[in-house]
Amino acid sequence: MTIKDAALHALIEPVVDAMGFELWGVDYISQGKHSRLLIYIDQDNGVSVDDCADVSRQISAVFDVEDPIAGEYRLEVSSPGMDRPLFTIGQFERYAGHVVAVKLRVAFDGRRKFQGLLAGVEADEVLLQVDGEEYCFPVEVIEQARVVPQFDS
Repeated sequence: MTIKDAALHALIEPVVDAMGFELWGVDYISQGKHSRLLIYIDQDNGVSVDDCADVSRQISAVFDVEDPIAGEYRLEVSSPGMDRPLFTIGQFERYAGHVVAVKLRVAFDGRRKFQGLLAGVEADEVLLQVDGEEYCFPVEVIEQARVVPQFDS
């Protein structure tokens, strides 16, 4: 998590918690005039479009006062969905036994993208089984990780 993401997370989390949701993650994508702030919320019984709109309005009100992002950006509030991104070591622990796709910040064994079974977590490292091999990645080298939905046929 970058310093900017951590600061945004600290500002957003109390608002989301007060509304009865879990703040799943915050992703700020800086692209000049096309920057986006993605906020993922979750709840045991699911998240509706109306829930996302309500949270968006509350966060917008806080951001109007605090003004944490300079320049233009688009605010998006969403459920993490079935292909949910994984942000924290706790989330990796919760999804042990699921197939995940991982993109690393730097190449390992000549590649940055891996997909396999999330075998678990040891300290701050993610264990991933890919094609019979087990890889151990420190969470800070993971740029992006998502659960890969599995459908029974």
